[in-house]
Order: sequence, then structure tokens, then C-alpha cells
Amino acid sequence: MFVQDVNGAACERFVNETSEYGPVEVLKTAKEAASAASILISIVPAAEHVRQVYLDEENGVIAAPKSESRLILECSTIGIESTREVGKAVMDAGLGRYIDAPVSGGIRGAAAGILAFMIGCTDSDPAADQIRDITSMMGISEKVFFCGELGNGAAAKISNNYLSSTFLMAISEAFATGIKSGVDKNVLADVIRNSSGMSWMGEHMHPVPGVIASAPSSNGYKVGFRCELMVKDTTLGIDAAEKCGVEPTMAKTAVEAYKKATQDPRCEGLDASSVYKLVANEQ
Repeated sequence: MFVQDVNGAACERFVNETSEYGPVEVLKTAKEAASAASILISIVPAAEHVRQVYLDEENGVIAAPKSESRLILECSTIGIESTREVGKAVMDAGLGRYIDAPVSGGIRGAAAGILAFMIGCTDSDPAADQIRDITSMMGISEKVFFCGELGNGAAAKISNNYLSSTFLMAISEAFATGIKSGVDKNVLADVIRNSSGMSWMGEHMHPVPGVIASAPSSNGYKVGFRCELMVKDTTLGIDAAEKCGVEPTMAKTAVEAYKKATQDPRCEGLDASSVYKLVANEQ
């Protein structure tokens, strides 16, 4: 296995944690990684980083030797158009098969090996079985979803994150209202859990401390997904919706709250669920 990241310390930590399973070599550039491996898996924060990894003419994947048999799984959460643009450029250059494969599950899902993957090809694609085998090493085969063509994995992920973002805001507002009206937070959680307001976000990423023991909020809002990334992903949802002629009223409201959170010292360096502090006006 070959690994490359801008955070050298993270690479060394990975080597120390995994070398018992086989040899792991740290490389300096994406070009070196693509030159050494027949299967590439990448995940970076934003579209500009994806372009740098793949299209940088000196150190990017595009500078590596050509190989039509190379399989590339790009797992970042970026825009649909950016996904298709980079993928086309890579494949036109003869560097291999480029498939978007964004993930859901966060840090905890990755650590537990239960990530979900949204794949930008069909389940009848010649590469489908290989993709399922690879992604099942990091997730669960039942949570590998083949979404259609290049860019459809990104579209599915953006749609999911649109809900995650707006759900988190809705939960924050609903609980702030209920608690300030006198309802015990755990009683309110039980009511919603057994009523129509239940959601995955409410059961796993609840923004109110003490409701879900494993949630970031109950652990000092230990960061799992920063407010800055929530702004980025919610904006992707807004852009995608508008390009489809859909008015993203919910996301437009939510993204303004997350933008405020990025500037508020109460949320600095914390998980995005800390937006509850702003909603409830708590320290």
C-alpha cells in the first residue's frame, strides 16, 4: 500500500498503526502514488484540492504514466460538474477509469469500517464487482450504492448532505423551543423518537448535550465534521438545486447559520452540531 497526504504526521501515524498488516510506503506526490499503484482512492476537502491532486501537471495524477487498467475511486464531496470535469480530463488523458465514490459515515463510520459509498456507475458496469470488493474493506457491502453515471455518486451525496445539514438545524431549533418551553430534553427526545420527527441525525448526531451519549455534543462537541465543511456541503446543495430549477429555501437558511457559527468563538474548532449554541443562545 502507498499513501500520500499533505499531513506528513498523519501518514506516519497510519504507517505505525497498520504496518502489521503488510508493507505501507509513504510517497511525496499524487504522481508518485499513481505511478506505483493500479488502484487509487482519494479523498480531500474540496474541488480545488481534487483538481490539484489529479490535474497538476507536475505532481498530479495526470503526470503519471498512462494506464487504461488503472481504477480510480474519488471519494471527496464536491460538485457534480467538477466531478465530471476532472473525471473526463483524467480518462481522456488515458490514466484509467475514474469513478466518483463519495462516502457517508464520518470519522466514526470510517474507524468502525461501516462507511456508505455512493458510486458513479451502474451495478452492471464491468468494474462493479471490483469496486464492491474494494469499498467493502472500508464499509458494508449492503451500503455500497451504484447510482448511475459519472457524477451521480456526487449528486446522491449532495442530496444526502442537504438533508443532514437542514435536519441538524431543524433539530436544534425544535429542541431549543421545547426545552425553553419547559420540556425535559430527554423526555422530548423520547417523544420525537416515537413520533414522526425521528431521524438518523437525531439518533446519532443530536446537537443537545446529554441526549445521545456518543454524539459530539455530549463529548464537548468534539469535532467530527466542522462548521466550515458544513458550509461547503450545504452550499453544494444550494448550487445543485438551483441548477435543477429547485428553490433551496431550507438550505439557504441553514447555511447562513453555519456561516455565523464559523465566526462565533463558542463554536470555534468544534463540531458543526455546536450550531445549537447559537440557536439556543448558550455558552
